[in-house]
Amino acid sequence: MTDVPYPIAITFAAARKAPMPEGKRSAELMKHGTMRLLYYAPKGADPQQPHKQDELYVVASGSGAFLCGTQRAGFVPGDVLFAPAGAVHRLKTFRTISLFG
Repeated sequence: MTDVPYPIAITFAAARKAPMPEGKRSAELMKHGTMRLLYYAPKGADPQQPHKQDELYVVASGSGAFLCGTQRAGFVPGDVLFAPAGAVHRLKTFRTISLFG
């Protein structure tokens, strides 16, 4: 049996307390191969740039609009958002939000 360096499950409460590395906007919660689970809670604005791999965001709290390419979708807690690799994407019209991605 192989130990993994991260827990196999994480609560929202634990994710919110995860240390945010200096200069980063997200905390890494789990990693295996090319899969990573991050906790992201932007404040005021979402300055993301396109990424090299596909991303899924699970909305843990908050609501707003998600822009990806030319598409726009509203979101609430429990929704899942998708941004393909290389796509310009941004969270808009939100006050506070917490995401797993």
